[in-house]
Amino acid sequence: MELVKNLKQSKILKYVFLALIGSIVLAISSKIKIPFYPVPMTMQTLVVLAIGIAFGWKLGVATITLYLFEGIIGLPVFSGAPEKGIGLVYFTGPTMGYLVGFLIAAFFTGFLKFDNWVEKPDESLKAFLINFIKLLISVATIYLLGILWLSKFVGWDKVLLFGLKPFWLAELFKILILSFLIPIILKLKKII
Repeated sequence: MELVKNLKQSKILKYVFLALIGSIVLAISSKIKIPFYPVPMTMQTLVVLAIGIAFGWKLGVATITLYLFEGIIGLPVFSGAPEKGIGLVYFTGPTMGYLVGFLIAAFFTGFLKFDNWVEKPDESLKAFLINFIKLLISVATIYLLGILWLSKFVGWDKVLLFGLKPFWLAELFKILILSFLIPIILKLKKII
């Protein structure tokens, strides 16, 4: 009985540690700006999707929730923080829809089954493309919620111009990168 209790406690500690590490990696990814056309690119959405794949939907959503909580209480984990504000004021600003979309994207990528296309030589291209489409759907949830919320700030006539158009090429590029990384992430998932 004591052994079972210790195993449950160590499993909980492991999950807390993974969620903390995941939220730190996500915060770091929000601060790194890579030159890209037409706007600089962060790796935030790539990390959100990778967390979902690696951790599964439960731990993935918990990790993103922890990240959002860290930002809401004032830690400068969000992309524009502290320059554009911190805490609840920043969270409820124009980017809130995208931030909430992270939760849905982590759920989808954690819930969907991704194939290790390297282990499927006969159908590797098909598995790769299916993984790409699943990632595209997952990232689309971020942009759907982001655009819906952003429209309250910029209006429906400008929301696609400001909320999607500058980012869609970067998102396709990140999804392509992540599609190539899926076999590595799936091997790491087995270790976790």
